[in-house]
Amino acid sequence: MSRPSRLQRQVLSLYRELLRAGRGKPGVEARVRAEFRQHACLPRSDVLRIEYLYRRGRRQLQLLRSGHATAMGAFVRLRGPTEESSGAGAPGTQPDNAGGPRTPLNSTGSPENPLNGR
Repeated sequence: MSRPSRLQRQVLSLYRELLRAGRGKPGVEARVRAEFRQHACLPRSDVLRIEYLYRRGRRQLQLLRSGHATAMGAFVRLRGPTEESSGAGAPGTQPDNAGGPRTPLNSTGSPENPLNGR
């Protein structure tokens, strides 16, 4: 087996640093492992993509070390059954009663209606 390149050593070091920084924070270890496994199949010749992912990982490491991060999760928030029934939606939208599209609210809190000339 050949000796690891400088970039490979940097990536492995980043992996270890991310795992250390995420100790005691829920979801971090699983997320770091999943992210690295997802990109493990990248060919060694795709240096631009690897460097991009390395820089992205460095930024995430800085965020983890900043002290403000308490956990690491996905950006997409899945809605549970309790949230759907309580009507908790995004700000500026009506509760989703019929499963149809949501209507944005205007500044007074009433639904905007394009037919009334507003």
